[in-house]
Amino acid sequence: MGNVTFSSPLLPKDVTVYATAGDTHTLLKVAKQNKIPVPFECEDGDCGSCVIEVSELNKPFMAQSLTEKERATLLAAGKLTKAEIEAAVVSDKPPKYRLACQYIVRDEDVLVKFSGEPGVV
Repeated sequence: MGNVTFSSPLLPKDVTVYATAGDTHTLLKVAKQNKIPVPFECEDGDCGSCVIEVSELNKPFMAQSLTEKERATLLAAGKLTKAEIEAAVVSDKPPKYRLACQYIVRDEDVLVKFSGEPGVV
């Protein structure tokens, strides 16, 4: 169980919601359930419109591995470099940019930033 704090120019103030760990809901689904306007189109990791910036708030970051779709989409969009992807895969170092439709909420408190414009953080 963790708290997810959403921060965006679209929100009058940051919004923190409780996310149940282990329910395998994506961050996009958590956002939709809580009426947080994270932009999205395909919901399948192909378009990159739901790109977000994720950072830990109070303990070591345990983010899940990048999915194959995230790797390809974020690399093509210029959000991650090959070196950042390699660090994520080899060293288990979570990258700061993720796709909300692919990111599974875990037992950690995270800050999620998004611009509200599809594909732009």
